[in-house]
Amino acid sequence: MKRLSIQIKLSFLILFFLTGSLWSIEIQNLSQAVDVAGKQRMYTQRMLKDYAMIGLQNSFGNPKEDLKTIMGDFENHLDALIAFNKDPKTDESLQKVKTMWVPIKASLNQLPSKEKVGKMQEDLEALLKQSNEAVGLFAKQTGKESGEIINISGRQRMLSQRMASLYMLKVWGVDDPQFKKKMDASMKLFKDSLDRLMKSNMNTPEITALLKKAERSFKFFEIMNKSKSKFIPALIYKKSNEILKDMNTATGLYAAQEGK
Repeated sequence: MKRLSIQIKLSFLILFFLTGSLWSIEIQNLSQAVDVAGKQRMYTQRMLKDYAMIGLQNSFGNPKEDLKTIMGDFENHLDALIAFNKDPKTDESLQKVKTMWVPIKASLNQLPSKEKVGKMQEDLEALLKQSNEAVGLFAKQTGKESGEIINISGRQRMLSQRMASLYMLKVWGVDDPQFKKKMDASMKLFKDSLDRLMKSNMNTPEITALLKKAERSFKFFEIMNKSKSKFIPALIYKKSNEILKDMNTATGLYAAQEGK
């Protein structure tokens, strides 16, 4: 009996690691909704980064398992946002995200290839824009400047993955004529947003320390953007995740202030 109990627990643990969670999250307030909706933007770019890493046959960070987890989290969070939301306009935006996600999910479950990655990038770009609209509508629902600060902080998570995915595609040899324009725009938005966050009256010593850490990690991308050399995918992956981790914690701290 004891052995059977251990086997059941192990089965649940395996399921957890494969799907990212066993149960849907429950959103408690609008500030948390802005935070969660903001993660959806980030997931679109993280999925593209993982897709490129798999295509490069680079196993650093275990991109195959990460992609499975993020796909599960994207669906989990989308269902939670739809269940929490009461605003008709926001619901319309979320339903568009849900419709767009179905064919993208099917494509992500196929083996990555250089022939398909252009379409994948376009589809995830469209999903990013639609997800961004949903975040803005949740931020507007808060009726407070704090909602916008949580939105901006959460967007930094997405930008960290966007910069990484763009570079990953370049390393893979994918010819994107808009690469420089997209990269320059992403880096400018990250830097401008970081400057605004640094001046926020919502900052605590802990948040300020996290913002400074993210700023130091961002310098890697600034150096890389000026260099003509090719950078190691594992290093790009690592640095982007350092920014993601720090900005995710900072965003959670901003949201927690409003949840009290």
